[in-house]
Amino acid sequence: MSDSVLHTRSGESRSEGSTSLRVFAILTAVMTFVVVWVGGLVTSHGAGMAVPDWPNTYGYNMFFFPFPKWIGGIFYEHSHRIIASVVGFLTTVLAFWLFGYRSRKLLRGIGAFLFVAGVVLVVVRPANLNDELVMSGVGLAGVVASFVWPRCEPAPKWLRILGVIAFIAVVGQGVLGGLRVIRMKDELGIFHATLAQLFFCLVSSIALFQTNFWKKLQPLQTSGLVKNLYLIASALILGQLILGATMRHQHAGLSIPDFPLAYGKLWPATDADSVAHYNQTRTASDAYGFITGTQIILQMIHRIVALAIVVTVLTCFIRTLRQFGWSNLLTKWSCGWFLLICFQAFLGAATIWTGKSADVATAHVACGALSLLSGVLLTIVAFRILATNAGRQTRAVPMENTFAISHSTT
Repeated sequence: MSDSVLHTRSGESRSEGSTSLRVFAILTAVMTFVVVWVGGLVTSHGAGMAVPDWPNTYGYNMFFFPFPKWIGGIFYEHSHRIIASVVGFLTTVLAFWLFGYRSRKLLRGIGAFLFVAGVVLVVVRPANLNDELVMSGVGLAGVVASFVWPRCEPAPKWLRILGVIAFIAVVGQGVLGGLRVIRMKDELGIFHATLAQLFFCLVSSIALFQTNFWKKLQPLQTSGLVKNLYLIASALILGQLILGATMRHQHAGLSIPDFPLAYGKLWPATDADSVAHYNQTRTASDAYGFITGTQIILQMIHRIVALAIVVTVLTCFIRTLRQFGWSNLLTKWSCGWFLLICFQAFLGAATIWTGKSADVATAHVACGALSLLSGVLLTIVAFRILATNAGRQTRAVPMENTFAISHSTT
């Protein structure tokens, strides 16, 4: 067989491996978004403690919990755990995949260890075999996977590091969720929600780095100041999501039940007598529980930051439009980002108008995750292609032209 044929087949194999990895990374990102959405449902329905034990579910191994018992709040909480476990598995595979053929020996070793450990535990404590069966099954799957694992080259070192960070983050996320149940601390729920948003951005970034779109990007010698605006707006959105998680996990319901005013004023009174009056006039429903002055102030800050985000993202769009014109991808992306932010603001208002409807509140959480992701990915792309040229600025080139340049020079 000639060298040219060998080279062609090797190139085809790498291309197919790259395509498979790209699809798998995107799948992992999509499933992470599903976890964020279902996590929002758990909090919106007040089902965070519907399952009081962890890692088991009412004494059952999580994966063997009888389906007829998935009722009420248990359905939301247990579904969240199952889908989160799927994301944990996908993230683990993704991290191994980024190491390419080097993962084979490690998979084989870890798989053999888990399989043997599971068999030993079956002999030592045969009373409850569910945990041991899961361990042995995972170990056997690891051993089998090591023989059919892709023979692709390892990804660049920086990308492999991101894969390891993603694996550590998903494990930490699971532990935080479990500790939230065991220790019943709302503060852990805030960290759990925040890490979920950051993890979603991380795995989505890894997926972005696998795409042909990313590989074809070429730097533009132009002013890169707009990328700093993207970064500031994304940081504001992250801070806003943390504020939102803090309010949600305080279980205070709607601290301010009206919008755009707040108890009929631009800024509500928060002295002790006023707060006592608010609590007397609020209904007895779950959505309008007992509140404090601090919670009212926190929600007002949430509204102010929301307005700042709308203005900042609008500024990003206008600056990008003026600098690059409408045909540029960054302009279209920043326009879509602004529209998404406007929809997010509407969902926030609708959450108040509907008395914190669970579905609307969950959509608000999910849209917030997409808003942060849009900003993060846009910032990453901008930092890659906008190279500041000290002393002079050249004409901005539409993004489509950068792709043409990329093809002509390769």
